[in-house]
Amino acid sequence: MSLLKVGSVITLVMTILSTGRSVANETPGVTDTEIKIGQTMPYSGPVSGFSIAGKVQSAYFRMINDNGGINGRKINLISLDDNFSPPKTVEQVRRLVESDEVLLIFGSLGTATNAAVQKYLNTKKVPQLFIASGASRWQDYKSSPWSMAWIPSYRTEARIMSKYVVEKIPNAKVAILYQADDLGKDYLKGFEENFAGTSATIVSKLSYDVMDPTVDSQVVSLAASGANVFFNISSPKFAAQAIRKSREIGWVPTQFLSSIAVSIAAVLRPAGLDNSTGLMSLAYTKTTFDPQWENDLGMKEYLAFMAKYLPEGDLADTTAIMAYSAAQTMVEVLKACGNDLSRTNVMAKATSLKNLTLPLLLPGISISTSPTDYVLIKKEQMRRFNGKGWESVGELIEE
Repeated sequence: MSLLKVGSVITLVMTILSTGRSVANETPGVTDTEIKIGQTMPYSGPVSGFSIAGKVQSAYFRMINDNGGINGRKINLISLDDNFSPPKTVEQVRRLVESDEVLLIFGSLGTATNAAVQKYLNTKKVPQLFIASGASRWQDYKSSPWSMAWIPSYRTEARIMSKYVVEKIPNAKVAILYQADDLGKDYLKGFEENFAGTSATIVSKLSYDVMDPTVDSQVVSLAASGANVFFNISSPKFAAQAIRKSREIGWVPTQFLSSIAVSIAAVLRPAGLDNSTGLMSLAYTKTTFDPQWENDLGMKEYLAFMAKYLPEGDLADTTAIMAYSAAQTMVEVLKACGNDLSRTNVMAKATSLKNLTLPLLLPGISISTSPTDYVLIKKEQMRRFNGKGWESVGELIEE
C-alpha cells in the first residue's frame, strides 16, 4: 500500500474515532453532542391555547439535557409558530428541514397543518413523529410510512362514545357540532357508522370553521332539533363557547366532548364549571387534582417537573400531560437508537415499541407499535366532570 493510501486510511479512522460516526453515514441534525429536532406549534392564531404542548415539550427536553441528554447528546428542539395556518406550516417545516437541517419533526399540532407537510416529509424521508392529531390519515403506513400520530384515533373515540350512548340512552336523538376538517369529519364518520342500525338517530349535524368568531348560531340550531344527546366535537375555544351557549338557552342534553377539549383550564373554566358539570368524555391519561393520583409517583414527578421547568404552566391543562407523555415517548425512541441516529433507524425504533408504559398513562394502557400498526393508544376510559374534576366511569375500553 502506498504512503498516500495509508495516510488516507489513517485520516478516515481518526475521523471516525473522533466523531463516533462515519462521515459517509452522517445524518442531518446529529453531531457527537447534539440531536436537533423540529416542531411547529400554534403559538398564535385561533387555537393558541394548544401551544402549551410546545412549551411543555421544550421544558421536558431541557430537563433531559440537564440530566446528561441522550447517550451523551443534548436535544435541541426548534419549535416554531405556524399560526395554525397550513401555508405557514409548510414555510416553517421547509425551513426546519432545509435550513436548520433537523433530524425529524416531532409533536407538531393540528390535522390540517400536519397534512399540509405530510407528502413533503414522506418524499424527503424525514420522520414526522408523534403528531398531536388523531386523524385516521396517520394510520396509513403504506402511503405515509414516515408519519405517525401519538394521540388516539378520532374515529375510535367516536365509536366508543356512540356505543356508550346506544347502551345507556335508549332511542337517543343525537346532535353533532364538528370542526370542518379531518378532525371533525373523522368523528362524524365514526358516529354515523356506529349509530347505523341502532335505536339512536342523528337528528342534526352542523360544522364550523376555525376562523369563525363563535359557534353560537350552530348551537341554537342544534338545540332546535330536540336532541337529547350533544356531541360537541370542537377544539378548546369553540368547545367552551358551545358549552356556555347551550346552558344559556336552557338546552341541557347529555353532552360529550372530544378528548382534545377536556382541559379544565382551557375549556371548562372559561365555559363555567357549573355549566360543565355532567359533561362526558374519554381519558387515556391521569389528570391532576384527581384524588386517586394524589400519592402516585408518576404524578408527583410530573408536578415536580412543572414546578421547576414550567412554573407558569397551568396544572389543570390536560394538553400539558399529553405533551409530556409524547415527549417521554420520543426520548425512549432516541435512546433505543443508540449511536445509529439515522432517519431510517429512528423510524425502525418508533415502529417497534413493545408494551411501553409511561408514568401518566392510565393503569392498563401501554404503547405497542409495528411496521403495520401505527396506533399508539388503543384503550380509553369514559369519564364524567363532577364540577371540580374528572371522575372515571366504568372500565378501560379497547375498540
